[in-house]
Amino acid sequence: MRRTTLKTPLFLVSGTVALSAPVNAELIADSKATLELRNFYMNRDFRQRGAPQAKAEEWAQGFLLRYESGFSDGPIGVGVDALGLLGVKLDSGPGRSGTQLLKQDRETRRAQDEYGELGLTAKFKASRTVLKVGTLLPRLPSVTYNDGRLLPQTFRGVHLNAQEWAGLTLDAGQLQQVNQRNSSDYEDMAASNGSAGAIGVKAGKTSDAFNFAGAGYQWNSQLSTAWHYGELTDLYRQHILNLVHTQPLGALQSLKTELRVAQANDAGDSGIDNKAYGALLSYKHASHTLAVAYQQMEGRTGYAYIAGSDPYLFNYVQFGDFANRDERSWQLRYDFDFVVLGMPGLTFMTRYLSGDHIDLGPGQPAGTEWERDTDIAYVLQSGPLKNLGIKWRNATVRTRHFGNDLDDNRLILSYSLPLW
Repeated sequence: MRRTTLKTPLFLVSGTVALSAPVNAELIADSKATLELRNFYMNRDFRQRGAPQAKAEEWAQGFLLRYESGFSDGPIGVGVDALGLLGVKLDSGPGRSGTQLLKQDRETRRAQDEYGELGLTAKFKASRTVLKVGTLLPRLPSVTYNDGRLLPQTFRGVHLNAQEWAGLTLDAGQLQQVNQRNSSDYEDMAASNGSAGAIGVKAGKTSDAFNFAGAGYQWNSQLSTAWHYGELTDLYRQHILNLVHTQPLGALQSLKTELRVAQANDAGDSGIDNKAYGALLSYKHASHTLAVAYQQMEGRTGYAYIAGSDPYLFNYVQFGDFANRDERSWQLRYDFDFVVLGMPGLTFMTRYLSGDHIDLGPGQPAGTEWERDTDIAYVLQSGPLKNLGIKWRNATVRTRHFGNDLDDNRLILSYSLPLW
């Protein structure tokens, strides 16, 4: 199949921005820049006999510099964004690497001392429509960038967002390459398909074009619906529908219902075939939130999404996605905000997930898995270290007939400093 990839020379777009900028003070006056410092320690202990690695343990420091300009005046406003990323190794070693905090040497698999990226994005605005070209951090049901480690995953491409009509949001564009969260190299995109070995999918195929489109409508303050489409050229086509309804139940109380349906089909010779269903019901009362979710996979494969990105699933959590072939899973979650006890900035979350009925192939017993997660986070609310955050994340994962048993602990210190 002939690939229809839109190639846009970024240096030409950047030149357009540079020429247009001098005529408008708003380009600089409306700009903002922040520096985020992210200190990340991760320890993953593999718990079963015969694991190829006893544990993965690394410590690293990340620097994330973000710049967003304003827009020039005129019928088409012009601007530019920049993203500077740097990851530095603080501790690693042979037999302990592989947490995906740090870039690994392709041959020795040792963690490199440092890695980084400089991303530039040209942007154009007409009325309430914005076109971005260059480095992108998409947050859409069809594709969401992964920010679960030291540095975020980034993409190169084009994204058009239009909000011209009240309540209606339109998105369209194309991604061409991906830079994974522990890499400094852009590459073609692959399809991920559940954590149980991507049963039923033909491996080794990549694509240089992910085309996407979507429409979301806010019917009123309580109800919204959306449709999104994604096509990873020569690999899969996917449609996603979702509905969100929030029902107030009186002072400080509400009931939220969300439904999701997705269907992915082969778009070449990948073998992908999946239907995914999900439902979430959450009850909020003041600082307490209790939620339950159900997720079910059908078809010859698991859920399809761009490898390394975050899938649009209720049961995608700290370690697992619970999206394997024929898997059925449920989740029970509880959140608490300590502001009600006079401790603003302190939050707590715990959840338990269980999945079963995983089809591991002919003659194989059905796989099962469960995961228990706990997050405790605190952000300083005042003083010279205001916005300094500390978070501890713990996960316990157990599987049967596939995968690894593990205990996962992460300690993350973050500080965001506005530069202007």
